[in-house]
Amino acid sequence: MPSVRIYAIIPNMKNVIITIKGLQDASPGQVDTAEAIELITSGEYSHLGRESVLSYLESEMTGMEGTRTTFRASPERVTLTREGTLNTQMIFEQGKKHRFLYETPYGATSLGVDTRRLTCGFGEDGGEMEIDYTIDVDSVVVSENSFIISVRASGSDRAIPCA
Repeated sequence: MPSVRIYAIIPNMKNVIITIKGLQDASPGQVDTAEAIELITSGEYSHLGRESVLSYLESEMTGMEGTRTTFRASPERVTLTREGTLNTQMIFEQGKKHRFLYETPYGATSLGVDTRRLTCGFGEDGGEMEIDYTIDVDSVVVSENSFIISVRASGSDRAIPCA
């Protein structure tokens, strides 16, 4: 996947604060195996018509330092693209399953993503999306995941409500 500087091709990118709250269960069906994460980072955001774009650089804390993560979100579909030390593109559409190639410095593998729930409410100044999905290898579920991503104007201490 070629390296693309997303902020160079998306007009009117604004500096924002992005809050990501996630839950990952890598042992589905077992009790108390879910792991919660929360990340607050600076990034860029743009909203035009029905589509929003948010982008940020991963850090050493996420284990993906040197990778840019970009979300292109509309009410029906979200595309997550990672470019850098880790390269992948995941498509989330409620009720649909998509396959994707997950590339790391150690090799690549084909995985599936099945989106159980997708809510997306962005506007001019930010908003929020929530995605609940599973990841599978050869149709065997290896993790159940959910995350909520909130975007607010940089310098603001209040969350932007969903549109």
